[in-house]
Amino acid sequence: MGLHARPAAEFVRAVNESGLPVVIRKDGTAGADARSLLQVMAADFQHGCEVRLEVDAGAVPEAHGAGDTERILASLAALLESQGSVH
Repeated sequence: MGLHARPAAEFVRAVNESGLPVVIRKDGTAGADARSLLQVMAADFQHGCEVRLEVDAGAVPEAHGAGDTERILASLAALLESQGSVH
């Protein structure tokens, strides 16, 4: 099993609070808009799979600098790992 509803909702909530347009993907996929619970749940990430969190640098709000964006992505990755669902 991949991301269950509760951890997925917690992750999506954190992404939305960050204000960043994050995409979550595993190799070979188009990825899902991490701001959308429906897209994250539909992506069917399998338990223990490796995922990548990405942000289009051109879409980052001016309030976020590059260092801030990296810090937020690291925090989101840690949240996923702490839930034990994906890496």
